[in-house]
This record gives sequence, structure tokens and C-alpha cells, in this order.
Amino acid sequence: MSPWKTASRFLAVLPLLALAGCNMVVMAPSGDIAVQQRDLIVISTVLMLLIIVPVIFLTVLFAWRYRVSNTGAKYDPEWHHSTALEVVIWSAPLIIIIALGAVTWISTHKLDPYRPLDRIDAERAIPAETKPITVEVVALDWKWLFFYPDYGIATVNEMAAPVDVPINFKITASSVMNSFYVPALAGMIYAMPGMQTRLHAVINKEGEYEGLSANYSGDGFSHMRFKFHGLQQEGFDQWVARVKAQGTALNRDAYLKLEKPSTKEPVRYYATVDDGLYNSILNMCAHPGKMCMSEMMHIDMMGGGGTESAENRARLEYDSRHDTEEAPAATFPATGNPARSEQPAEGVEQPMSHDMHQGHSMPENDQNSPAPAQLNTNSTTQP
Repeated sequence: MSPWKTASRFLAVLPLLALAGCNMVVMAPSGDIAVQQRDLIVISTVLMLLIIVPVIFLTVLFAWRYRVSNTGAKYDPEWHHSTALEVVIWSAPLIIIIALGAVTWISTHKLDPYRPLDRIDAERAIPAETKPITVEVVALDWKWLFFYPDYGIATVNEMAAPVDVPINFKITASSVMNSFYVPALAGMIYAMPGMQTRLHAVINKEGEYEGLSANYSGDGFSHMRFKFHGLQQEGFDQWVARVKAQGTALNRDAYLKLEKPSTKEPVRYYATVDDGLYNSILNMCAHPGKMCMSEMMHIDMMGGGGTESAENRARLEYDSRHDTEEAPAATFPATGNPARSEQPAEGVEQPMSHDMHQGHSMPENDQNSPAPAQLNTNSTTQP
């Protein structure tokens, strides 16, 4: 065998060797929802390849058959139309699109994350006596907090569930938008502050799986991972007992400390949880003195609070502009002042103001003036 043939065969194998280090969990999941999503990916890919492969093959075939050196190929410069060819060219893609549309329509409704499960796996329906387990998920900066309301416990960066038992997830966030994702269990679901998303899933195989944040959310995003344990019922009961035995209390003060940005947070157990803490996080009123979103929406539904509601302004400021402790910022202003500082910019004159509406003042806004430059910084402040 010539050296050139040996080298060409070796180069042909290199792409396969490159794939050897890939984690194929998406294509080999352990939960029924993830399995159905995997099947949808495979079916869609195969349907599209029914068009792509013949097109690639025919392109190569035509280029070879009608090459300049092939004088035996039929040459017909007057040819311009073929009804049979037009039928094939247009009918085949149309059939593929109809098939893809039907599969996507059915799967979109069947795999709706808000839709309760109707089966354990392809061969088993959910037994009538099965009670789903509820897990309330909070995306923090930069860690995951899990509440188990049925057991009165909570954990950080670790969660567990019994095998073949439906899991009802309720998902929210404390600050920025995030995404909850356990590839072996189900697809990713967004976590948003002041809102609650849902996910229904089930794990069918015992094992330890990786969960992660699938939406860039700042400095500690890369380390925002957790372990998901699929356990038999006995093992899950032992895990709950261990959390209760080794955990501490998660009260409002402990949560406010945990909420502060931090990276590479270790696994934490909480044996007790304050009543209503998750709802307070969801309604953005975990901090003392803040109005809950549900209360504000009730006021809006009743037509508003009128002029006397001006006193609620401070209770409705949910951001951290007035925090006394500085959190890590993405940029540092070129003016020299920290982010969100109320101090006047160094070396920058304050804009002139004019009186409006009985003594109230408003700064002038020059829309033609450039915005101050921002300088990126890699420095972070750990709480």
C-alpha cells in the first residue's frame, strides 16, 4: 500500500477521533422527555437528509458526467424544460416540509413543558397512585437553589429525585435571566425574575447527571453547575434524611446572604425553610420593605392606588442602585466612580437644571453629546 493511501485513510479517521471526547448525553438521555426530544431531533434530521443527500450526490454526479473531457455525454444546448423533472424537484421538498410540519406540530404540543406527564416511558403509563415530587428552582448569581416544599428542605447546587416518579419543576430567578438545563432529563427552560416557568419531567435511570446554566449570566456563569442524582425511592429517602441531619436553617436573613453574587459555591443543605420564602423570591419581595409583585398586580387590577400610592415608590424599586455594598460590575466607568454610584463624575460638570411643575427640577438632556466611555475590567469583588 502506498504512503499516500495510508495517509489519506488516517486523515479520514481523524474527525471520528475528534468526536471521541464529546459528551453525547443529548443523544443518549436517561429521562423520557429528553428521549422524545432526542427522537424528534433524529426524525427531523433524517427527513432533511432525504433532500440534502440526493442533492449532494447529484451535484457530484453531474459535475463528473458533464466534465469537459467526457466527450460521450449528450450535449443539448436547446434544452430548457422537463415536466417530469419539475414535478420531482418541487414535489419532494413539499412532501418533506409537510412531514416536518406534522411532526413538529404534534411534538410541540406533546412536549410542552407546562403539560403534565401522561407516561413514565414509552411502555409504561403513570400509575394512578403515583404522587409527583415538586421542586422549586431559583437561579441565583451564580448558583442554584432548590426547594422541596413536600419535605421542608432546600439545597444549593445539588438536587435529587426518585426514579420513575414525575417531577414538577417551578422555576424562577433572583436577578438576571437564566436557563435551567439537565441534558439527561429534559430540554432547557428559562428562569426569569418576577416570573415562574414550569417543567414536567421524569428520570428513568439511576445515576448522577450534570445540570448547568445554559444562558450567559455574568462573571460566574462558567461555574454555575450542579449535580442531579437519580435515585431509587430508598436512596432518595436516605438523601432527604441526610439533608435534614446535616443541614442548617434557611431563614430570610440566610437567604439574603446566599443571594449575593458568588462563584464556585459548594453544596449546601438546609434542614428547614421559612414558610413562603420561595413565593417571596418569586414576587421579588424577599428584601424587607419591598412590595410583592402579586400585591402590586392586585392594586393595578383594582384600578391603581391613586395619588396616595406615591409612598409606595421606595417599595417598588427592585434593583440595586441604592445598595450600600457594591456587587461585581461588568464595566467600570472611565469617570473613576464605581458603577451605580450617586456621586458626581470626577472632572465632569453637572448638567444645568430648570424648575418645572412647582419647584421640581429635571436635568437637561443633550441628545447630541456622546456618552461617556466605558472601560472593561477583569476585576471582580467577591462578597
